[in-house]
Amino acid sequence: MKILVTGGGGFLGHAICRLLKARGDEVVSLTRSHYGALSALGVRQVQGDVAVLDSVLAASKGCDAVIHTAALAGIWGNFDEFSRTNIGGTMAVIGACELNGVGKLVHTSTPSVVHAGHDIEGGNESLPYATQFKAHYPATKAVAEQRVLAANSPKLATVALRPHLIWGPGDRHLLPRILARARAGQLRFIGAAKKVDTTYIDNAAQAHLDALDHLAPGSACAGRAYFISQDQPVALEEMVNRLLRACGQEPVTKRVSPAIARVAARFFETLYKTLGKQEEPPLTSFLVEQLSTAHWFSIHAAKRDLGYQAKVSTVEGMQRLQEWWQREGRMKLDG
Repeated sequence: MKILVTGGGGFLGHAICRLLKARGDEVVSLTRSHYGALSALGVRQVQGDVAVLDSVLAASKGCDAVIHTAALAGIWGNFDEFSRTNIGGTMAVIGACELNGVGKLVHTSTPSVVHAGHDIEGGNESLPYATQFKAHYPATKAVAEQRVLAANSPKLATVALRPHLIWGPGDRHLLPRILARARAGQLRFIGAAKKVDTTYIDNAAQAHLDALDHLAPGSACAGRAYFISQDQPVALEEMVNRLLRACGQEPVTKRVSPAIARVAARFFETLYKTLGKQEEPPLTSFLVEQLSTAHWFSIHAAKRDLGYQAKVSTVEGMQRLQEWWQREGRMKLDG
């Protein structure tokens, strides 16, 4: 197959490109910049903006499928920027698929689209979308996912995946944030220990290939969303400390109450907005919500309809992460 991966230079996008090339697919990536790592894989790169229809049209011409991972992530920033990339970019991808006659669209979403601020323990895809969000990222991703699923048709089969807390070698988003806060003495756990889902990078990437291979007009997965994880929920503090230990850092034990954390988050948000600061505050209401609630999900549907399974265990993933850190990660993240 000839497949376009939007955001192929990102953590997840690169892993997907690697797996696609390993099995012999022709891969094109739409990215803002040129990535030497993609060239080394033999991926053809088209530089452009995912929110510009002409860019996506050029990149997806002649493709059989699109895997749409490009997004603006984060928990702080301007709504218009999140909307332009996450909603506008997704609409451009859908439009390009329809105009170029692309038959399959696999969309990367997030479990945060259904998180309404309370504990979710073993929830499945019947959970409704949240109606209020404490950050622009999940709010815009919820709209984007709904647009993708609504675009499912006899000519364009669509599916959305919701991988949770992706981690592993090469991570330049979650891991650097944890390490930076731990080293600065700013990392605190909030409230009682709650379980969350996580997803090792290769498993998250494989889920996209599984969805691609099972997707077709009228198939069981067409027009549906699926949770993806290790299928092994773990206490958040345990997972964070395992990541820290894999990178040679001491575990964190400090804790703060949810009430104090919420007050602190509102203070920082108000201060940063008043001062017009662009950088992320030390604490936000969205972060407090995520750190103080359980959010883990059943992946029965993904196993049934996509044939998904977490082939790389958390133990093996941690070993790979530790080896990567000792080999090159320390220099990349500390450099």
